[in-house]
Amino acid sequence: MSSEVFTQLVDAHYASLFRFALSLAKNTADAGDLVQQTFFIWATKGHGLRETAKAKSWLFTTLYREFLRGRRRDVRVTSLEDLPPGEAEVAAEDVDRVTRLDAAAVVASLQTVDEVFRAPLTLFYLEDLSYQEIAEALEVPIGTVMSRLSRGKAQLRAVLAREESEARAKVVPFSGGEGRKQV
Repeated sequence: MSSEVFTQLVDAHYASLFRFALSLAKNTADAGDLVQQTFFIWATKGHGLRETAKAKSWLFTTLYREFLRGRRRDVRVTSLEDLPPGEAEVAAEDVDRVTRLDAAAVVASLQTVDEVFRAPLTLFYLEDLSYQEIAEALEVPIGTVMSRLSRGKAQLRAVLAREESEARAKVVPFSGGEGRKQV
């Protein structure tokens, strides 16, 4: 592979890979390391990919594998089986509330969602991957992707609702001049 082709690949996918890595690692240093490792692996093994159209999926899959490999060394990876029994789905929120949400607040709240759900949510909403592409990247069946997206959205809604109610509780009503001293 020529250096020009490699440079084009990096230019085309660096930003989206970094966003995905940041959503997983939760800090810029580790995210940068994950992306760098992913491109290193591409430079050493990517030439074996038969269909260059699948490079994006290959890169996301490789990044996710590297993330999991690092996590397995550090701590046990969260799985659906580790969730509390009977965890109920959160009811859908009003559309009006969703339209008022700040994108930065949503992205910040996404960082609090369980990792097993955060990865498919990030790939679906921020990277605009299809269910099939997510399934390939995470190496799980499409049904698992759909389930994780559903449960992840429920967790995200719960986090956003909690943050919204905490913000409302911090608002001090204006007293309109009561308690002022008359001079």
